[in-house]
Amino acid sequence: MNRLLVFVCACFCSTQILAQLEAARDAEVAYGHHHINTTDTEAQRRFWVEGLGGKVAEIGTARREVIAFPNVLVLFSEREHGGGTRGSVVNHVGFETQDIEADVARLIELGYTMISREELPAVYEVTNGIARQPGGNTIAYVLGPDDLKVELIENPSIQHPIQMHHIHWAHPEGEAMQQWYLDHFGGVKGTRIGQPAIDLPGVNLTYGPGTEDVAATQGRALDHIGFEVNNLQAFVAELESKGVTMDRGYTEVASLGIAIAFLTDPWGTYIELTEGLDVDLLAE
Repeated sequence: MNRLLVFVCACFCSTQILAQLEAARDAEVAYGHHHINTTDTEAQRRFWVEGLGGKVAEIGTARREVIAFPNVLVLFSEREHGGGTRGSVVNHVGFETQDIEADVARLIELGYTMISREELPAVYEVTNGIARQPGGNTIAYVLGPDDLKVELIENPSIQHPIQMHHIHWAHPEGEAMQQWYLDHFGGVKGTRIGQPAIDLPGVNLTYGPGTEDVAATQGRALDHIGFEVNNLQAFVAELESKGVTMDRGYTEVASLGIAIAFLTDPWGTYIELTEGLDVDLLAE
């Protein structure tokens, strides 16, 4: 992608290069970022860095701080919000980890609450915050600052200690949501854990069951999700030709070296589209 010139600054003096949006390198549409509203930026930084293993970095001449993981960036805005992820249309985000026992032990030691038992059916055996389904996945749920729900899935074969895995919606119209995202973002249609799903570079989009009275994401702790798009201006024009009303049209942001646009899906998921985040970051 890299069609826009992006200037990336190091957060601290370092020679380590962190390649972040790896899946976006040759993709037309890939996952990009989570944007979080928080009342305590330092608490969020501690959760994502000390708790989950992300790297602090900066983007653009504005030196905007991000927390970088393989295939996702996490950005913060310090402001009041309307509640955590549970109760909103995007119920949680998920990461794969090579060593779930070490990760969960570290999260517990740091004081975070594991909510695996309350989030899962009885078929899962839960010990010390880790849930195992006979013949199935080994997973865990942690509740981070601002009531952000994050799922961990163990996969020892992945390339990185931890990396982006999925976004999980909760709404009764899962199949309709799946089709809308296929029509507008592409991807490979399928299922995950028996629920409608799409695979895009860097992410699985899972549309799980839920109630109709869930809140829209904008103004919640997870304010919006972001996709990195090749040739964003043309992509926005194509969305508009399909009848999508943009909340903000194509806009170049010189201080960050990127272009952006915003829209809201029919179920209340606020979405940012970016071009230019698929760069190598210098990290601590």
